[in-house]
Amino acid sequence: MAGLMSWAKAEDAPQDRRQSVVRKRLFGLLGGVIAVAAVAAVVWWWLVGSHYVSTDDAYVAVSTAQVTPLTNGRVMEVRVHDAEAVKTGDVLAVIDPADAQLLVAQAEGAYNATVRKVNTYYAQAAARRADYERTRLDYERRATIAGTGAISKEEFSGYKAAYEASAAALQGAQALTQKTDVAHHPEVLAAKAQLDTARLNLSRTVITAPVTGIVAQRAVQVGQMAAAGHPIMAIVPVQDAYIDANFKEDQLARVRPGQPVTLVSDLYGSSMTFHGRVAGLGGGTGAAFSVIPAQNATGNWIKVVQRIPVRITLDPAELKQHPLRVGLSMKATIDVAD
Repeated sequence: MAGLMSWAKAEDAPQDRRQSVVRKRLFGLLGGVIAVAAVAAVVWWWLVGSHYVSTDDAYVAVSTAQVTPLTNGRVMEVRVHDAEAVKTGDVLAVIDPADAQLLVAQAEGAYNATVRKVNTYYAQAAARRADYERTRLDYERRATIAGTGAISKEEFSGYKAAYEASAAALQGAQALTQKTDVAHHPEVLAAKAQLDTARLNLSRTVITAPVTGIVAQRAVQVGQMAAAGHPIMAIVPVQDAYIDANFKEDQLARVRPGQPVTLVSDLYGSSMTFHGRVAGLGGGTGAAFSVIPAQNATGNWIKVVQRIPVRITLDPAELKQHPLRVGLSMKATIDVAD
């Protein structure tokens, strides 16, 4: 029995040595693969990876145009609805123009009356000049014979007084008409301004789209009283969309305006890559401009890596072909090699 056990051990010894050799070779191969992968990773980071910074904390944004009535009145028509595409100048809503039309008619009447009144100023000025010339000639003729006794002093004084009165009347008429014409007379211009204001208020009863885009946040109905200065809807110019990408502060050392950016949206997936440029970096971190800024001077301060918004403009052709909507998520990668 003892001999059989020794023979079995002798048979197992070469097999154990072979397994040990295999294990060493496998570990050596694994170590080599890890070493090669590490070297490749270092080389990739040195040649490629260090030239890019990326973040998935990026969102589509746009400067939304608020549609605000500039006059008060009852809404008669609302011609658009949410999510409808509109162009600049398209009619969005119509306010009852009756009151504005009455004001225009009143201003037109006042303007016409003012023009007629100013025309009388020029007619009176012409009459005053004629009267002045007549009294001047009468006075000058009597002045040449005043010392000869051919005319009494009382009569001469009457001609002189008439001459002086006509000169004062002419001066007063000229003060209303000199250096201007009827169309540019101050009173006419003031009446014209009132008429233009009334016509402008009438035109404001038709509310048009200030920009091309998509209607959003419509908050007006037919029959509702519109108040000047209170928004009734918004227009989102999606064709002017941009990206606000929030990068960590330790990623921004080499980021500069004008650098190329590639972007992928969750909407289209990796099959569509958008291209853009860095437009600029924000003036401060999000925490600095929050409603309640962090008070880092307190005793329980904990350091948190801050993020700074980076504005990225998009290629208009790509944006037209693949429209984006405000608030969509994006992944942005900036090439900082340059």
